[in-house]
Amino acid sequence: QVQLVESGGGLVQPGGSLRLSCTVSGVYHAIGWFRRAPGKDREAVSCISRTDGSISYADSVKGRFTISRDNAKNTIYLQMRSLKPEDTAVYTCASSEAFIQCPRWGSEPRHYDYWGQGTQVTVAS
Repeated sequence: QVQLVESGGGLVQPGGSLRLSCTVSGVYHAIGWFRRAPGKDREAVSCISRTDGSISYADSVKGRFTISRDNAKNTIYLQMRSLKPEDTAVYTCASSEAFIQCPRWGSEPRHYDYWGQGTQVTVAS
């Protein structure tokens, strides 16, 4: 059993930064960040894997977002920079019990087994 709790969301102006946290209780092989924007389908944002150490990003956030892990704190971070209004969404982290190679499988929700409740990110001027 794995539990995930997100935090760090909030309101920020375009061009600003936020850091999201995903605190994990339990074991996992990979963590993915997903987001759901108003009126849009769920989108995979980023993935970090313990299977092979791989990391992946959606094209829409590549170069602006950075995913990292602090094992001592059992926490995965998503550092978001140069935020745009289109980044506004509910961000959710998820864990996988499978051996995931992030560039190949990390964007597929079916590979994840446990999900957090989500945290709201709003980018507006």
